[in-house]
Order: sequence, then structure tokens, then C-alpha cells
Amino acid sequence: MDSTEPQAVGASPGSQPAAWEQSTQFAPTQFGPGAEGGRPAPPSPFDVCHVGVVLRVVLGVQLVVALGVSFEATSPWEALHRWAEATVASLPASLLWLVVACLSRKRLSRAREPMQWALAAMLGAVCAGLGQVQSSWLDLALLGMPVSWGWPQVPSMLTGATLACVGLAWLKHRARSELPAHASARLAELQARIRPHFLFNTLNTAIALVQIDPQRAESVLEDLAELFRQALSSPTMRTTLEAEIDLAQRYLSIEQLRFGERVTVRWELDPEAGRAEVPALILQPLVENAVRHGIEVSAQGGWIVVRTKVQSGRVVLTVSNSVPAETPAQSSAGHGIALRNVRQRLKLMHDVEADFEAGLQGVPGDARQPPVYVVRMTAPLPRKVAT
Repeated sequence: MDSTEPQAVGASPGSQPAAWEQSTQFAPTQFGPGAEGGRPAPPSPFDVCHVGVVLRVVLGVQLVVALGVSFEATSPWEALHRWAEATVASLPASLLWLVVACLSRKRLSRAREPMQWALAAMLGAVCAGLGQVQSSWLDLALLGMPVSWGWPQVPSMLTGATLACVGLAWLKHRARSELPAHASARLAELQARIRPHFLFNTLNTAIALVQIDPQRAESVLEDLAELFRQALSSPTMRTTLEAEIDLAQRYLSIEQLRFGERVTVRWELDPEAGRAEVPALILQPLVENAVRHGIEVSAQGGWIVVRTKVQSGRVVLTVSNSVPAETPAQSSAGHGIALRNVRQRLKLMHDVEADFEAGLQGVPGDARQPPVYVVRMTAPLPRKVAT
């Protein structure tokens, strides 16, 4: 665990090099595709290695198969029997398609658009054909029914190719859904990330520090430049939780200059959790909300605690902040733009493997203790490091 307390205004951070040892070059602000340099690329439509995607594809195929075989059934029980027989071929075929697509997703993503559709259809036809052959061999082994070659495999292969194209269309739509649908959504995200008066307050703080502590003023401006560089980058970018924590620490270090002893920040970090992939700028809005609704509105100030831990192959991130005792409900009220954006982008990236919840939590049986606002989200670790 890594736990650090805030430093007083004007204190010299012992772990940082002197001003003449630091680079004074701000990171360049980039727009468009160049902003993604050094970060994981946006998800591929063939990135089907997720529980939610597997469940939707398998259930969708089984629904189509159930509707197809029910046309010739004379009763619900006969339809159920026919569907059970068809599942012997359709379920392994759909799972095989998902496994091959998952293992080949990098190569399939690099192919041109027409080739992607052709490869997906061919893979669906082959998987469906193998499923039909498997079903025929089971009929031979269990019932002694002879295996027929030729036409019996053609309808299955055509159906497999068609369902594969339908599945690819849905996967492509799912990948595109991570892009902002409207310019207003993009503007709302930017407003939720960094407010204009935060910029003015930071610049005024840097100006005041130029004469008395030039090194601290330089550090403030570097942190501000990095914050805005990230805010102007694409909202669909993926990054690591470690990078998000670094950005949030930059933001809170600036706010600590503003509030001084009114704010206490504690970090309890699990280094292993930093490897998790999350949407870019997912933590900074959360700590900004904590400052805005927990510290700024209270004359006495308050505290913020950020915790990360690894639990059963999943990363748990918790952001807790104190709430003013006088009007806790009103103090934590807001438009919820940042929380909605964080929840939506997290779900788009990790689907059912992610979880997000936020709200006031009181101390059971003790009405004298003010409630605490807690934001908790979970995300999967990359498979190569999951334990």
C-alpha cells in the first residue's frame, strides 16, 4: 500500500528534483489521432474476449435457432425437443467462432473492411459446418443413424455465415458506440473534467508563487498543462489506472495549494491495481466532485481518500470524501454529469465485467456521525496478470 499525506503550501517536496534538474518543456497539446500516442488503441470489433459479449452472442444465436426450429413443431414440447437437438450443433459452433475470433482479433482488425466481413462469414460457415458434423457423429454413435454428406451441411453453413455477419455488425456498432454521439456530449464531458474557474484559480496561484517559490510555480504549471492535454484528447482512449492516478494526484496537488490545511488527501494504492485498463479521464472527474461537493462548500474543509486493491482478479477503486455535517444531502447534490459519463464509458469498455455505484453512506446506529460520499467502481485486470 502507498499512503501519502498532503504537503503544506510552499513546502519543498523532498522526493522531487531541484528546479534546475526538471525539464521546463510542457507536453504538447495534441488533437485528433495523434493524441493517442503511447496509449492502447481503441477496441477492435473482434475483441470478443469478454463475458458480456460471449453471453449476448450465445444467447442471440440460441434465440434465432429456437425460432427457426419452432416453425415445423406441432407443439411447444416438440419445439423444445427440436431446439435441444439443434443446440448440440449451434452451441459449440458459436463458441468456436468466438474463440477463434478472440485469438485472431489482432490480425482480423488489421484487415480491410470487405475482408473482415468475408473472413467473419467464412469462419461462421466453417464453425457451423463442424457443428453439424459433430451432431451427425453423435447421432451415429448414439442412435446408429448414418451420416449424410453434402446438402445436409449446406443450410447449416449458410446459417452460420449469416449469423456471423449479423454478429459482426453488432460488434462494429458496439465498438462505434464508444464515440460521442453528439457534440453536446463531448462538451458536457469537457465541462465535467475541468471547470473554467479552476483554470483561473490555478493561474492566479502560479502567479503568486512565481516570486516566492519559482520551483513550485513551475510544478503547478506543468501539472495544469498535463491536465488540459488529457482533457483535450479523445474521450474514447484507453489508459491504465496507474496513469489515471498520476493525473488525479496532479489535480489534487493543485487544489491543495488552493485550500491548504482545509483539505487532507490520503492515497492507499495497490501497485498491482495500476495495470488495469480503464477509459481515459475516469478518475479526475471523481476527485473533482469530491473537492467540489465535500471540501469547497465546507468552511471547516474535509478529507478525501482514494483506495485501490486487487480482489479475485478484479480491481476495486474507491473514492471517499467527507460531507458537510450541516446539509449533507444538499452539499452532495449536483447534475451528475461526471458520474453518468464515468459510468457509461466504464460499461462500454468492460460491459458486465465492470461495476459502478455512488452515493451517501452513513454510519449504522450513529446519527451523530455525518455520512460519507463514496464512489466505488470495479474493473477486470488484464488476463495475463489476473490471479
